[in-house]
Amino acid sequence: MSEPLNRQELQSYTSLLWKIFIGIIAFSAIFIFCIGLGLFGKMPTFRDLENPKSNLASEVISEDNVVLGTYYVQNRSNVRYEQISPNVINALVATEDIRFYSHSGIDFRRTFTILFYNLIGKKQGASTITQQLALNLFSERAKNPFKRIIQKLQEWIIAVKLERNYTKEEILTLYLNTVDFGAYNTFGIKSAARTYFNTTPNKLTPDQAAVLIGMLKGPSYYSPKNNPERALGRRNTVLENMAKAGYLSTEETEKFQQLPLNLNFNPANYNVGLAPYFRATLKKEIQRIFEEQAITKADGTPYDLDRDGLKIYTTINASMQKYAEDAQKEYMKELQQQFNTQWKGRQDPFKDYQQVLDQGIKRSDRYRQLQSFGKTELEIQQDFKTPARMTIFSWKGDIDTLMRPIDSVKYYKLLLRNSLMSMEPQTGHVKAWVGGTNFEYFKYDQVKIGTRQVGSTAKPFTYAVAIDNGYSPCLTVPNEPVEIEGWTPNGSSSIKGSITLKKALAYSQNYVTAYMMKQVGATAVSTLIKKMGITSDVPAYPSICLGTFDASVYDMVGAYSAFVNHGTWTEPIYLLRIEDKNGNILYERKPKIVFAINDQTAYVITQMLKGVVENGTGSRLRTKYGLTNPIGGKTGTTQNNSDGWFMGITPQLVTGVWTGCEDRAIHFFSTSQGEGANSALPIFALYMKKVYADSKLNYSKADFEPPKGEPTIAFDCDTYATPPEEVAEEVVDEVVDEN
Repeated sequence: MSEPLNRQELQSYTSLLWKIFIGIIAFSAIFIFCIGLGLFGKMPTFRDLENPKSNLASEVISEDNVVLGTYYVQNRSNVRYEQISPNVINALVATEDIRFYSHSGIDFRRTFTILFYNLIGKKQGASTITQQLALNLFSERAKNPFKRIIQKLQEWIIAVKLERNYTKEEILTLYLNTVDFGAYNTFGIKSAARTYFNTTPNKLTPDQAAVLIGMLKGPSYYSPKNNPERALGRRNTVLENMAKAGYLSTEETEKFQQLPLNLNFNPANYNVGLAPYFRATLKKEIQRIFEEQAITKADGTPYDLDRDGLKIYTTINASMQKYAEDAQKEYMKELQQQFNTQWKGRQDPFKDYQQVLDQGIKRSDRYRQLQSFGKTELEIQQDFKTPARMTIFSWKGDIDTLMRPIDSVKYYKLLLRNSLMSMEPQTGHVKAWVGGTNFEYFKYDQVKIGTRQVGSTAKPFTYAVAIDNGYSPCLTVPNEPVEIEGWTPNGSSSIKGSITLKKALAYSQNYVTAYMMKQVGATAVSTLIKKMGITSDVPAYPSICLGTFDASVYDMVGAYSAFVNHGTWTEPIYLLRIEDKNGNILYERKPKIVFAINDQTAYVITQMLKGVVENGTGSRLRTKYGLTNPIGGKTGTTQNNSDGWFMGITPQLVTGVWTGCEDRAIHFFSTSQGEGANSALPIFALYMKKVYADSKLNYSKADFEPPKGEPTIAFDCDTYATPPEEVAEEVVDEVVDEN
């Protein structure tokens, strides 16, 4: 049996224990001090705390203040404290940090309590909301135990700094803006409210708030979408916590606990939502602007659209965009059936189109992927002939099927594409942009990036040059073949004898258009086309009068807008301004303006285009779709019916529609179905009917406004006196001399 310690030995042991205790305290203090200095990892500065880094999604906002979509690495958007429902705040504090309003960043009482629970095997978390915010803002949870201890101490230091520099309300707001809600790339309360309940944070009810706050314990484990039973149980636990904290009465708690989850699932997806083609084109445009104009942050680093939370204000109207997309879907289902019927009777549709098929295979993602795997050409060909599970697009919805990849290429080659753009001619503001049929499957934008042969939609340019040079819309000319520099237009005239220029445009007569080209010259027409905003190549060849050049829908809409806007071309714009996350304006856009043609000439062309609709190739707008208000337009059909166009004008809107297949070799065999009047005009008609039906848009049905002053060109052919022949000859001689 050992002898009891004497007083001296006891004092020695006590002194040793105190030295160890003080040493531990001193070592801990020095260790924490070193951590604070950043010796174990960079610590945020005061400036960092004032401007914490987070991957904020940039928002694309319509003119009517609708978020069309976002650019993001993390789908995160910030909200202010007053934009968050008290239900969310109460659920968070009651569940995650009940003494949040009384501690200074670290809840030592809770820390030691949780430490005891962990020692006896009941694992629990001890982090306050402020500590969790520190982790969310400045680091990721370390997996190494030693690193995690250092990280925990870093969190303590940052939490104290946060509490000193922010109010409690600001800390709650920062936390809710940065917290991860798990799947579907959902970060922050704003994204979570939209994803799971399709609402905004200020409208979240107690039960909805409890679902979202309940997810914080394990976003995947308690996902209301993937694990609804767990989510329901967790929600009810959060509701009980709210009741214990005095935020809900017993009756309210029981009532909310009896409710189902009532999800209104609306996950963010760049491929879906309004105007995906527009958003993709816009992103590239903004990146180009930032680079060219050297628009950077204060520290000189470039802005990142996916991380810096910019606000991008556009001219797109969300309602009009939806009407345009709906019109496309509504009619393209019907048109695709017509197209399929024409190709259905062919046993091997691609017997004569092997080159098209081969190109389609080599352009496919599957082909490139197989190449990257080192597959030989023979192995790739075999793969394309082996059935595989895949999902394909159809106008009736996505189809999960077993199909040979080569057959899927054939299927998509026979799928019609379509695009539409609509803008206000006076301001240049683009209101609707439908770049294709489905962005998830077909990324190529056919509004601005893609160009196609414009066909007869080019004819008004030739007539504009003629009118501008003194020719009357009532001039009567022979509707018969004409040769220009060895070129003669193909086709035959549907109207025999001589007709007026007005009637020739209404019925899209090639011979009369070529006749006028011979009078005014290809150089004059090409010059006007370029002046009216066509940026693609338009060579000064006689055939351009019939639209043998390629152009984009974007450029064509801009060009036709000059006719409506009294001869002034206004650049189509779709980006108004860009603001940083603090509301500072980084960029503002104003359209370019060019005087293209005489205002009298422009007005005459609008009247001639009205004739196309009143009794010409666009008359089904009246007879079939019942649009009786003043509307002008021009149909366009290219060789072999490869492209169908309709350019529609009203006093306040100009809209262009194009339809065709990816490859020009694949087309309608019947002109009655492939012509623009059937393949493009109906979409314009359906779109305009929806626009006019929306009284909030306030587009009038008034007539085109004539130019100021006395008219210099008579349009009524019954009263117009054709100028002497010698006057016309003088004009022709002048043009010939200039060329």
